[in-house]
Amino acid sequence: MSTEPVSPCAIELVGVTKRFGKQVAVQDLTLRIPAGRTLGLIGPNGAGKTTAIKMLMGLLPMTAGRARVLGIDPAVKPVLLKRAVGYVPEMHFIYRAMRAAEVIGFCRTFYPTWNNPLCAELAGRFEIDLHKKVKHLSKGSLAKLALVLALAHEPEVLILDEPMTGLDPLAREEFLEGVVHGLCDRSRTVLFSSHMLSDVQRMADTIAIIHQGRLLVSCLTDDLLKTTKRIRAVVRDGCTPDQPPEGTIWQRFERREWLLTVRPFSPATLEYLRGTYPVENVEVQDLGLEDVFKDYIRGQKVQA
Repeated sequence: MSTEPVSPCAIELVGVTKRFGKQVAVQDLTLRIPAGRTLGLIGPNGAGKTTAIKMLMGLLPMTAGRARVLGIDPAVKPVLLKRAVGYVPEMHFIYRAMRAAEVIGFCRTFYPTWNNPLCAELAGRFEIDLHKKVKHLSKGSLAKLALVLALAHEPEVLILDEPMTGLDPLAREEFLEGVVHGLCDRSRTVLFSSHMLSDVQRMADTIAIIHQGRLLVSCLTDDLLKTTKRIRAVVRDGCTPDQPPEGTIWQRFERREWLLTVRPFSPATLEYLRGTYPVENVEVQDLGLEDVFKDYIRGQKVQA
């Protein structure tokens, strides 16, 4: 369950399911993103992130459930939706035979809100050679051109689906700086899917973790990191606990060492652990987003 305060939702998925034959890619996914939030959507390969985003964009039909972006049903008004959203997919479907300037001129005609000065400023900031054909642009320049096209019509919502795959560290940093710049000039809602968890932690004020098409957790980033802790304890000989404490996400025994990741964690968690289990030398460790993510996924694999 999300711990976010109630506010108008810019993006909403309710009970969304997508099946490809017998395979379930997304199952009963409910996710709400309040206006002005930046949500980092993370999960392992095949978790259903791209499928969920494509349904939001009206690029895939839903098997069940409903989706809304700025109140727009993507299945009913896909053109209106695309005008309201800036979208950068992993694979950039930009006409490769066109020059970058021609692509900009072509895309400009589809958006009544297109901002020419902003487009020129972004293209200059990214040092995009507008005279080059798209097929001759580097991966980094192509990704930055896609971001220019996504931001130049001043959308209220920005959706980024693995936009930095294959970029070198410098190109990735320049891309992120462009996103930050795009967020500073107005209060946009952003859905940001990436395997680069350090980038997600830097950008996102809210995190959602999905696995095998199901939502595991959705909450504020600070809350997730503050309330998720790893506990290291030494178990007395021959006294392995039968059941972990409530809220355990993942655990591992190695001889007498017991590692467990718990959410929500509080001082009462330690008191309960010491009073209930045969443990000694109990330590608490803070975790970054990458370790929290790994332990959520490891815990699901153990349960499977």
